[in-house]
Amino acid sequence: MKSLKRWGEQLVPGLHRWASQASVPQAAPCLAFVPASPPPDAGAIEKLQGFVLRCQRLFVLTGAGISTESGIPDYRSEGVGLYARSDRRPVQHAEFLRNAAARQKYWARNFVGWPRFSSHQPNAAHQALSSWEQQEKLHWLVTQNVDALHAKAGSRRMTELHGCTHRVVCLSCEARVSRQHLQEHFEALNPSWTAEAHGVAPDGDVFLPEDQVRHFRVPSCSKCGGVLKPDVTFFGDNVCKEKVDLVYQRLEESDAVLVAGSSLQVFSAYKFALAARDRKLPMAIVNIGPTRADALASLKLNSRCGALLPLIVV
Repeated sequence: MKSLKRWGEQLVPGLHRWASQASVPQAAPCLAFVPASPPPDAGAIEKLQGFVLRCQRLFVLTGAGISTESGIPDYRSEGVGLYARSDRRPVQHAEFLRNAAARQKYWARNFVGWPRFSSHQPNAAHQALSSWEQQEKLHWLVTQNVDALHAKAGSRRMTELHGCTHRVVCLSCEARVSRQHLQEHFEALNPSWTAEAHGVAPDGDVFLPEDQVRHFRVPSCSKCGGVLKPDVTFFGDNVCKEKVDLVYQRLEESDAVLVAGSSLQVFSAYKFALAARDRKLPMAIVNIGPTRADALASLKLNSRCGALLPLIVV
C-alpha cells in the first residue's frame, strides 16, 4: 500500500486489496457491449508481438473498450455504446456541484447500480497487462476507466487518470471512504426505498424514473457535513496537475506506447499520445474502430483487446 501511495494515487485502506490477491476470477467474455470485429489473424498477432518484443519499458494507455468484455458498456462504441443506445448523457461536474437535486439523482441511480457494477471482474485483457507488469515488460499503465478492474487483476504500477468509483471523497474536508461503506449508509438512510432500474450506464449508475428519485436520501460527510462525491473526474472537470505530471514523467521513462481500447476522444488522454509523438516514441493501437491518434501510430489493429493481448508472449 505504501508503494501505491508513492506512485501518486490517494487510496482508502482495503479498496485495492485485489492487487495482492491472485484468486480474483477472470470474467468470461461478454460481447453485448462490444462492436462486431473479426478475430485477430496471424498477421495482426505477429505485428503486435514484434512491437512488444522490441520495447523494454512499455507505457500502456487503456480506455473503456478494454472493459466492455467484462460487461461494462462504454459511451462511444458504434451501435452498442451509451450514446448509440440512448439520448442520456453523464452528469457534468458543474451540475453536480451546484445542484442538490442533481446529486440526489446521481446517487439514487448509483445506489441501485452499485451491486452489479462493483461485482464486475477483470477479463483476459486486464489479466494479460497485469502479467506483462509482473514480467517487467510493462513500465506504467494509465487507465481512463473508473471501474477498478486493472487493480482487481493485480496491476500496481498504474495511474487511474479519472479516479475510481470505489472511492468517495468529501468536497469540503477531502476525507475519503470506500464506496461500499457509503452503500451501507445509503441502505440505513433508505430502508423502505425501492426503485425499478432501466438499463445500465458506463460508470455504474442505472436509468430511473424521476418520481422514484424524489424521496431518496443522500448522506453528508460524517466528519464535517460536507458534500460527498465519487472520487472520479466528471465530464467538465480537469485531472489534477500532480497526476498529469506523474504520467508525463512515466511516459518520459518509457520507450514505446500501446493504446488499448480507447478512441482517445477525451483530450485528457489524447494529450499523452501527442506527447509520445513529440518524443518520437513508437505507438501501437488496439481498438475496434477509428481513434483520434490513428495518424500518430506505427501500428493500428482493429481487434478486441481480450482476444489479442493474451496471445502476446513477453
